[in-house]
Amino acid sequence: MKNRRTFLKMSSLAGLSVAGNGVLKNFPLASKTNLKMTPESNLNEGSVSLIGQYGPWANSLIENKLPSLSFRRKEWDDLEKWRKTAKTRLVERLGIPDIGGLPEVTVKKQYEYDGLHIEELSWQLPYGRPTEGILLKPVNAKEPLPGILAFHDHGGNKYFGTRKITRTSEAQYPLMKEHQEEYYEGLAWANEIAKRGYVVLVSDAFPFASRRVWMQDVPQHLRGKLNDENPEEPANIKAYNEWAGEHEHIMAKSLFSAGTTWPAVFFAEDRKALDILCARKDVDANRIGCGGLSGGGMRTVFMGGLDERIKCAVCVGFMTTWKDFVLNKSYTHTWMTYVPILPNELDFPEIFGLRASLPALVLNDEDDQLYTLPEMKQADKILAEVYKKANASNHYKCSYYPGLHKFDKKMQTEAFDWFDKWLK
Repeated sequence: MKNRRTFLKMSSLAGLSVAGNGVLKNFPLASKTNLKMTPESNLNEGSVSLIGQYGPWANSLIENKLPSLSFRRKEWDDLEKWRKTAKTRLVERLGIPDIGGLPEVTVKKQYEYDGLHIEELSWQLPYGRPTEGILLKPVNAKEPLPGILAFHDHGGNKYFGTRKITRTSEAQYPLMKEHQEEYYEGLAWANEIAKRGYVVLVSDAFPFASRRVWMQDVPQHLRGKLNDENPEEPANIKAYNEWAGEHEHIMAKSLFSAGTTWPAVFFAEDRKALDILCARKDVDANRIGCGGLSGGGMRTVFMGGLDERIKCAVCVGFMTTWKDFVLNKSYTHTWMTYVPILPNELDFPEIFGLRASLPALVLNDEDDQLYTLPEMKQADKILAEVYKKANASNHYKCSYYPGLHKFDKKMQTEAFDWFDKWLK
């Protein structure tokens, strides 16, 4: 039972990016658990795989063959024709739900902090509780500014969302202070990019924070003794996150049974946030970027690949190949990444490559526990080939940094400089 709980924590953490009770909190400590994370753990040795002797067979279904809709195939010589065809297929595989038009936005509160004008927003989608968001921009901004859709991470922590990458007062929740110190070198990166002259919107992803699943809304046999009382108590947050991690397979199976996928729900809700950002009078809708770490990096891959309003995209800590998931790393990830059948048609990096020739930056950590370095480099090679064939090599860049899963100051500097280069 102990080993099972350890596994569940690591997989929830991984999930999306992140971390999980997970990546973000406990995953960097995986070497202290019964699941040893050593250099050898990142190697695929013959028949040794996550699914035993079935690994080589499963991998053979996709290895050594270019996916049918890969732009790297010789028959695809027209960039626009390829992009249209591949996007159409991706949309079909995702099963993106229709969640209505532009929602009405309520400004719940606005104030100044850290040299920024901050708005606490909410909007109601056709289902679930209202989505809460934080908008930040320089206090003295006069003209419309470029916008950034900033995606928070997963981190195995579904109780929190926007608070993971923002700071709106000196009274920061202690767990979020620790979170930012561990994964962002103490910085609220959404604040930092806003200070550079951007309107930044951060919203709670499905099903995090304001969008989380509440105990009162699920059957008794699923919630046990848990309830929604005193939700801000650290012990209750810990209990909720453990429950939410174990609930992910139920959510994923329910979404599949409803004819959609988890990445599709992410995309549908993130696209509403993008609609809201672009509709603001203080935003130049022709200069919009998006980015995020881990789960936020995964959301960047889909948003950056599918929506051409994103003129510049930065994926941090979520770039590898389907092969890496098949053989090595699916156990470090949640259910939030996968799109059935799609690996036959596009490798994971090629989803992001659909934005070619629009600018794309990938930031990797060389010792990232969520991926193997060889497959991170293979993903880099794939994207470089796509951009080269699109005659846009100078619009793509991939950088590697020492250390574990993170988005530290040096990485943030490169990301922010990339946004400045293409959006200003």
